[in-house]
Amino acid sequence: MQARMDAGIRERSDQMERVEQIMRGLEKELREDVDKVRQRVDESLERSGRQLGERFKDLVETNERRLGEISGRVEERLDKGFEKTTSVFSEVQKRLALIDKAQEEMAALSGNVVSLKEILADKRSRGAFGEVQLSGLITNVMPPNTFAEQYTFPSGVRADCVLFLPEPTGKLCIDSKFPLESYQRLSNPDISEPERKQAEQQFRQDIKKHIKDIAEKYIISGATADGAVMFIPAEAVFAEIHARFPDLVETAQQARVWLTSPTTMMAVLTTSRAVLKDAATRKQVHIIQDHLVALSKDFERFQSRMGNLAKHIDQANRDVEEVHTSARKISSRFEKIEKVELHQEPELLDEPEG
Repeated sequence: MQARMDAGIRERSDQMERVEQIMRGLEKELREDVDKVRQRVDESLERSGRQLGERFKDLVETNERRLGEISGRVEERLDKGFEKTTSVFSEVQKRLALIDKAQEEMAALSGNVVSLKEILADKRSRGAFGEVQLSGLITNVMPPNTFAEQYTFPSGVRADCVLFLPEPTGKLCIDSKFPLESYQRLSNPDISEPERKQAEQQFRQDIKKHIKDIAEKYIISGATADGAVMFIPAEAVFAEIHARFPDLVETAQQARVWLTSPTTMMAVLTTSRAVLKDAATRKQVHIIQDHLVALSKDFERFQSRMGNLAKHIDQANRDVEEVHTSARKISSRFEKIEKVELHQEPELLDEPEG
């Protein structure tokens, strides 16, 4: 009986020893398997980290290169726009300088008063004198492409000079053939009083007829301005008309014929040039506005692309954080496996930490 009990004890002891050996073998195999799994995971994480770093570096370099290209194009557009704007303003300054120079020359010309009796010997000389004086005034003040001398209309009418002004004014005719015979008799101090009155009456009739001829000849509906200019090539005659013949001034105004002397003609031409300059400036302003609108659209596209780029960079940052989160969870799970701290249901890697 005792022998059987001893044999049973030895058998149970042998069984316990074999169980312990099996357990130690299983534990050793499990540790080896865990070590291998950990090593593979570490290698995989290291490779993934390197690849992620390289991809992030490539992304940053690509973004920097694209930003550089965008900035270069924007700077190029800005430089071109500023160059054109500077060119426009420089041209305006040059034209203003030309106007100032012309005004100085005309002021010097107005100071040289010559006696008409000494210069005007016959009718042809008077006409040539008026045309030459008018030509000098216009040539010194107006740009070459804004006027024409001896301009012929399609109807066959020829004007001594025509100014090409912006609409609604249009073509403004200037006549320089002024009748001075009666004025010469009127200004003669040796004539009698009846002869002087007759000269005044003749002077009035000549001026009225000339005003009528200009109105009928140089105010053409749809072809010219709604008025014309009578150029009087002597300040003394212009002053005489306004001082002693106000009815002639009123007649000219009613006929839309503007009486001008060399001085007042200078004012008309200066005003005309200012109008032309203003029209040219408005055209340049529209060009500048078009460039600014185009530049504004370029900036809008740039802002939109920058916004998209910021979104991609932000998404990349979130992806990197999620990769780090997954890496931490994987490491935590291996630690739990190593410490045999496992739950019955495994946690998912994509669940938030907590």
